[in-house]
Amino acid sequence: MTRAPTPKRALEGARGLLAGLSSVDHRRLGRWHLAFALAMGLWGGLDALFLRTALVTPGPDRWTAETYNAFFTTHGLTMLFLFVLPAIWGFAYAAVPRLIDADDIAFPRLGVWAFWLQVPAALSIRAGTIGGVLGLAGLEPVASGWTLYPPLSVFSSNPAVDAVLVGLLLVAVGTAATASNFVVTVRRHRGIRWLDVDTFTWTVLTSAAMSLVAFPVLAVTVALLLADRALGTAFLLGGGGPLLWQHLFWFFAHPLVYILVLPPMGIVSHVLPRFAGRRLFGRRSSVYSTLAIGVVSFTVWAHHMFVTGMSPSVRTVFMFTTLAVALPSSAKLCTWLVTLWGGSIRHTAPMIASIAAVGFFVVGGVTGVFLAAVPINVRYTGTYYVVAHFHLLLAGFVGLALVAGAYYWFPLLTGRRLEPGLARLHAWLTIVGVAVAFGALLLVGLAQLPRRIATYPAAYAPLQQLATVGAYVIAAGQLVFLLVLGSSLWIGDPADGESADDDPWDLEDGPSHMREWR
Repeated sequence: MTRAPTPKRALEGARGLLAGLSSVDHRRLGRWHLAFALAMGLWGGLDALFLRTALVTPGPDRWTAETYNAFFTTHGLTMLFLFVLPAIWGFAYAAVPRLIDADDIAFPRLGVWAFWLQVPAALSIRAGTIGGVLGLAGLEPVASGWTLYPPLSVFSSNPAVDAVLVGLLLVAVGTAATASNFVVTVRRHRGIRWLDVDTFTWTVLTSAAMSLVAFPVLAVTVALLLADRALGTAFLLGGGGPLLWQHLFWFFAHPLVYILVLPPMGIVSHVLPRFAGRRLFGRRSSVYSTLAIGVVSFTVWAHHMFVTGMSPSVRTVFMFTTLAVALPSSAKLCTWLVTLWGGSIRHTAPMIASIAAVGFFVVGGVTGVFLAAVPINVRYTGTYYVVAHFHLLLAGFVGLALVAGAYYWFPLLTGRRLEPGLARLHAWLTIVGVAVAFGALLLVGLAQLPRRIATYPAAYAPLQQLATVGAYVIAAGQLVFLLVLGSSLWIGDPADGESADDDPWDLEDGPSHMREWR
C-alpha cells in the first residue's frame, strides 16, 4: 500500500530538487545555456520572419505599423540579450575549464542561479507578446524600438514596457554574476601559465571583464527609466534627458556588441587552425588585439549620436576612436588569413562555417568603417545600410561562428558524433541566406531607404522581396539544424573511445591539438 505523502517528505523532495538544480558541472551548465539560447533564437528568428513577410509588399497589407514596430522591438531584444549572450556563456562554460586545466568553474552554484535568472528575464522581456497571444487586456507587445528611447518609452501606458525593463535588470544581474565567475575561474583556478592560455579563453575573459563594466551601466540606466515611469521623476525628460539616455545606453550598448563579438572571434581563432593543419599565426598579436578591443570599445559610443547636434570637435574625436577600434580587428583578420594560407584545409562543417564567418566579418567590418566617418554616418545612419551592416556582423559573423563552435564542440557536449552531410547542408543554407538577405538590404540602404518604417516606395519592392527570400532560406537552414541535432542525438554514432574526452576530429597528431580533447 502506497503511503500518502507527508509535509516532511514533500520538503525533502523539494530540497532534493533544489540540490539537483543548483549542483551541476560546467559541461551541463553549458548545455543548459545553449538549449536556452536555441529556444530564444528560434523565437526571435520567428519575429524576423514576420518582419520580412510584412515587407514583401510596399503597403501594410498584413499587419499594422504598430505591429511591425513590435516585431522589430522584440526581435532585437530577444536576439541580443536572450540568444547570443547565453550562447557565448554556454560555449565558455563547456570549454574554458578544460582549456585552462581547471576541474570546474570557481562558483558552480552562482553559475546555476545566474542561469535561472534568465527564465524570468525572458518571460518579462516577452511579456507583451505573451499577453497579446493570450488576449490579456492592456498587455501588448512593446513597440518603441529595442533602444527604448524616451520620451516615447516614458509616456507609454503599456505595462509591458515596465516588464521589459525588469527583464533587462535581471539580465544585467545574471550577466554580472556569470562574468565574475569566469574572471575568478581563469584568474584563480587555471592549471596552466598565462602564456599558455588559448585565444578563446582570452576572448571570454575579456568579454567577462567588459561585462562587469558595461552591465552595471545598463542596470542604472534602466532603473532611471523605471523611476520616471513609476515614480514620476524626470531623469530622462526635460532639458537633455533624452540625450542622457542615449549617452548612457550607447556607453553600454556599443561595448555590448564587442562583448558578443569577441568570443565568436575566439571560436574562429580556435577552429580555423585545427582544420587548416597549422598553428594559429600570430597568436600573441591575436591576444593583444583582443585586449585592445576590450579597452577601445568603451571610447566609441557617441558615433551613434552624430545626428544629435554635438559639436564638430566632439564628433571628430569619436570618429577617430571609432576608426581606431578597426585596427585590432584587422589584426585578427590577418591572423586568420595567414593561418589559412598554405594550410591543409579539411572541409568539415565547423571549418565551412568558420571560413564563411571570416568572409562576412570582412564585409560587415568594411561597411562599419564607412559609418565611422561623420559625413557618411549622417547620411546613412537612419537607413537600411545600418541594418545590413549590423546583421552582416551579428547574423553573418557571430551566427556562423556560433555554428562552428556548436559543431566543433558537439561531441564534447553530447558524447555523440554529428551527421556530417546534414551539418554541411545547414551551414551552406545559412551562408546563402545571410548573403542574399543582407546583401539585398545593403543595396537598399545605399539607396538611402529609411529603416524602421512599415511601408516603402514600390520601386524598392524587388530588393525587399529578395531579402525576404534570403530570410526564408535562413529559416530553412535552421530547420535542417534542428534535424542535425535530433538525428545526431538520437541515432548518431558515439564519439570515439569511451567518453567525449577522446578526440573525435582526429587532431591528436596535428600541430594545433588542444586540451579539451585530452
